[in-house]
Amino acid sequence: MLYIFGGLPGTGKSTLSSALARELRAVHLRVDVVEQAMRDAGIKLEGPEGYMICYGLASHNLQLGLDVIADMVNPIELTRQAWRDVAESLRIPYVEIEVICTDKEEHKRRVTTRVSDIPGLQQPSWEAVESRHYEPWDRDHIIIDTARHNIAQSMQLLRELIDK
Repeated sequence: MLYIFGGLPGTGKSTLSSALARELRAVHLRVDVVEQAMRDAGIKLEGPEGYMICYGLASHNLQLGLDVIADMVNPIELTRQAWRDVAESLRIPYVEIEVICTDKEEHKRRVTTRVSDIPGLQQPSWEAVESRHYEPWDRDHIIIDTARHNIAQSMQLLRELIDK
């Protein structure tokens, strides 16, 4: 199974996707880790390089029979379709999960107070998050609003919706 996460920085998608990966003992592909490793290696990022690497790693691990959790903003339809293409090319089921935070002040608090768990990764400012191009999702998908739920409550809801 391929679990395709998306959502703006600070909504809780990495927290949720990491928790799901631990629970399922699944491969967790976080584009922030890939892109920071590339920067650390002196590679200049000019486009979708991190996403492309994650698509390849996902395909490889899915072929090995492992569940894969993709954790990235996925801000545009093109990236979301690319993830679906990975699963469909292997005839693997997938689920799309958008993590949102509808409480603007809570979202801002999270973005402005969080500390990166990836050495060297520069977190985006609230202004960068607010102005980021993010296309609405145009397909049925799971939506988890973390605004008024803790991680345990959000995970419970996610499990219920995945199992439907």
